[in-house]
Amino acid sequence: MKTAAIVPAFNEAESLPDVLQEIKQAFPEHLIVVVDDGSTDGTSEIAKEFGCVCLSMPFNLGIGGALRLGFRYCNEKEIERAYQFDADGQHDPTQISLLLSGLQKADMVIGSRFSEENSYEVGRSRKTAMSFLRFLIRLSTGHKFTDTSSGFRAFNKPVIGLFSEEYPLEYMDSVEAILIAVKNGFNVREIPVQMRERSAGQPSNRNFRLIYYFLRLLIVIFVGSRRKTEGKA
Repeated sequence: MKTAAIVPAFNEAESLPDVLQEIKQAFPEHLIVVVDDGSTDGTSEIAKEFGCVCLSMPFNLGIGGALRLGFRYCNEKEIERAYQFDADGQHDPTQISLLLSGLQKADMVIGSRFSEENSYEVGRSRKTAMSFLRFLIRLSTGHKFTDTSSGFRAFNKPVIGLFSEEYPLEYMDSVEAILIAVKNGFNVREIPVQMRERSAGQPSNRNFRLIYYFLRLLIVIFVGSRRKTEGKA
């Protein structure tokens, strides 16, 4: 089965070599697609040195745009399953097999950091925001998820095709992606996974535009709910 790792990266030259080396050692048969999202630190050069497919954006578009480009490439190459893997060292390659195994019973699998088996810690404000997002998703879809913002995910071929055209470009793409997948009738499941702390680089800025994106997400959910109600009328 043709399998690819999609690795969005923005100025991750410090952590990327270890990440790519670990994936290659654990799964040498997997295609690694690094999407350089307008980096200025040599991220693309490192990807090429490791023999990875490197898709370079002319400027920083954001993780949503980078992922859509990765999905589009995988769809064109007829990849049968893919997984999203962060370039900052947080994701553990030993958990990839567990994530992919979930595709036997689901179309999209989310690696959850917050199941009963895990002890991943986050700050109070971030924890509150995540709780609100979980509530919104449950309100909109009727499904309960423990980790709507996890970037460690696996996808089967039909979902890859869907996301190659419809993956959200805005912030909170991970949350909207769940909505899109469920809306299109795909089975989305969670699997408990272990994750590590960021090994290098800087996390994306989540403060200045957070309110805007929360409001935008509320509008997306509201419009989706209205359409669903009107369709039943």
